Amino acid sequence: MKIYDISQEVFGCKVYPGDPVPTAEKLLKIEDGSICNLTAFSMCAHNGTHVDAPNHFYEKGKTIEQMNLEAVVGMAYVASHTGELSEDDAIDIIVRAKEADPQSSKRILIKGKAVVTLEAATVFAEAGILLLGNESQTVGPEDAPKEVHLKLLGAEVVLLEGIRLGEVPDGVYFLSAAPLNLGGSDGAPCRAVLVDMEKG
Repeated sequence: MKIYDISQEVFGCKVYPGDPVPTAEKLLKIEDGSICNLTAFSMCAHNGTHVDAPNHFYEKGKTIEQMNLEAVVGMAYVASHTGELSEDDAIDIIVRAKEADPQSSKRILIKGKAVVTLEAATVFAEAGILLLGNESQTVGPEDAPKEVHLKLLGAEVVLLEGIRLGEVPDGVYFLSAAPLNLGGSDGAPCRAVLVDMEKG
């Protein structure tokens, strides 16, 4: 099998405009005579590669520890797209995923500089997918992400944002993208990987 790390490195990650930049502080250093190296860090729950919980846009929505891990672990389909993702584009992706592997159609990862429109989000929500991933730091238009988030999170579609798929060919993979168990949080960073079970 071949493993693709599709996560951003945290301290050098792209940050959504207005969010704090992750920082690290070396509390202890062996080179200074300490018994070990020890690092403290500070970051936003939505920095780098991360998962959105419904609570991100719904006051009474589920927080990260209440979410079903089935959504973030299982077969997934990678599909390339550039520009706005239309209703027809979303339908086509789901059809191709089902043809490739019915289980992979439950977890859709969009490769490229794509913007998920409300129409595409509606298709994904009504199709009952478990997870939608994208390379942008937010699903939907960066300057107006609310409607797309409400549509998807309202249908309990898990959002995996800030992934990196540049080295990953389109197709079927096993996804593991469990978020950190940050109790009460509206989101959490994760180490997302894709496994190609047929390649070594």
